[in-house]
Amino acid sequence: MAAIEQQEDAFVMIEDGREVGKVSYMPREDGVLLLDHTFVDQSMRGQHVGEQLVESVVELARERGVKIDPVCPFASALFERKKEYEDVWQRD
Repeated sequence: MAAIEQQEDAFVMIEDGREVGKVSYMPREDGVLLLDHTFVDQSMRGQHVGEQLVESVVELARERGVKIDPVCPFASALFERKKEYEDVWQRD
């Protein structure tokens, strides 16, 4: 079973000891989290892994009381579709 682990400025999905997905972010000077990259291994495509990883960053932003700027194309498309992310979406 795959598990999501928080690392420095990233959330990583590990399955059977190997990384099968990763979302990375970096805090801007104003505290907004710049969500800049999402990767999902070919073996995990179609299983909503990317969505689960982005959701981890959304939860982190809510805990910290900050916003997210989803510059990664995958994350940006997800934010467009999921209205429940409005509370953490930094629209510049």
